[in-house]
Amino acid sequence: MPRLSEAEIAEHLAQRPDWSLEDNEIVRTFRLANFPAAIAFVTHVAFLAEAAGHHPDIDIRYNRVRIALTTHDAGGLTEKDFALASAIDEILG
Repeated sequence: MPRLSEAEIAEHLAQRPDWSLEDNEIVRTFRLANFPAAIAFVTHVAFLAEAAGHHPDIDIRYNRVRIALTTHDAGGLTEKDFALASAIDEILG
């Protein structure tokens, strides 16, 4: 899958305002009610990621979950990253 241009990345980020660009990744931190809710959320993300064949970096800090997406094979961001970001956003409505 080809890497996205800077303009394409900006266009995608405009549609996902809760995500931000950090280096070659898009990142978002989610705040959940408590630790069990954070773990349940991460489990849901894991199933989405496995189904997509695209695996994010996940950092859990009690009720906060930071997700970072990039396509390592492409050396940057691709459509896969934004598709998974969209699916992750839908978990919490």
